[in-house]
Amino acid sequence: MRFCSDNTATACPEMLRAIESVNRGLVPPYGDDEWTARLDEALGGFFGTPVRAFAVTTGTAANALALATLSPPYGAIFAHEEAHIVTDECGAPGFFSGGAQLALLGGAHGRLSAQTLDAALASYNRGVHGVQPAALSLTQATELGTVYPAVEVAQLCTVARRYGLRVHMDGARFANALAFLGCHPGDLSWRAGVDVLSFGATKNGALAAEAVVFFDPALVRDFELRRKQAGHLLSKSRYVAAQLLAYLETELWRRNAVRTNTLAQRIGAAAGAALLHPVEANEVFVRLGAERCAALRAAGFDFYDWGAPSASEARFVVSWDQPEEDVERLCAALAGG
Repeated sequence: MRFCSDNTATACPEMLRAIESVNRGLVPPYGDDEWTARLDEALGGFFGTPVRAFAVTTGTAANALALATLSPPYGAIFAHEEAHIVTDECGAPGFFSGGAQLALLGGAHGRLSAQTLDAALASYNRGVHGVQPAALSLTQATELGTVYPAVEVAQLCTVARRYGLRVHMDGARFANALAFLGCHPGDLSWRAGVDVLSFGATKNGALAAEAVVFFDPALVRDFELRRKQAGHLLSKSRYVAAQLLAYLETELWRRNAVRTNTLAQRIGAAAGAALLHPVEANEVFVRLGAERCAALRAAGFDFYDWGAPSASEARFVVSWDQPEEDVERLCAALAGG
């Protein structure tokens, strides 16, 4: 019974059918095919504003190349200390930007506050001896399974603008955030002040399909060249583009995200006092103790330990194809512990 990661899931049948539907005939390469050409319109309709969108195959590529577009080599990228770009991308933002550094900030439940960001930027040394504030990166949903409401995104973007920073959003689980809040995609992105969004689909049922969505066209040319130089210009992007189109046009994003969120909330309710963070997406964090963790594994549950080993904390992630009976068993085990 696997609760390690939504990356362990299969690809949705709809994604496989989308790939099969474009797997015939000769078409122009490197994004000049009809499906890739439709991405701007499809994602523009989704967000409610004209966009430029680029297909890539990994979230790390999406985040790192987007941030390299926003920050010079001598720049500072502000992020939560537990953001994915900090803990799980092997220095990719610094590598692809040619030297930009991550400036880490704290915040409860994986979220930054506007007050924390404002205080950090107000006291930041902008002299020639230090890296220069360049960008803010927000993770939506966060690495601790929580979600920024639209008003908080707008407040953070307002602070960033005041100090001349661009704003990136890591939306690997953006669909889960939308499903939880029930708001329009534009409210969590460009209307709030986000410049570029890494729009994830892989964790929600796609097969290596992500998009980098630009709301500011002035940034596009630099990204196009960085993407090519970094080896992420796909020669057969129709296979990624077709998945993203199906993901949007059939509202698969919503169906899968609502299901995983709902099942995760059931697990969180069963965890009771062991729950560490509000359950607002498809991840559940609990403090169980070493004995209970061992007992769950002995009973067949697969999950990641989280944080320091001495903390005996665990993370459970619900995937789009998670069997409901596995969730029921986990809830029973947690509630009975």
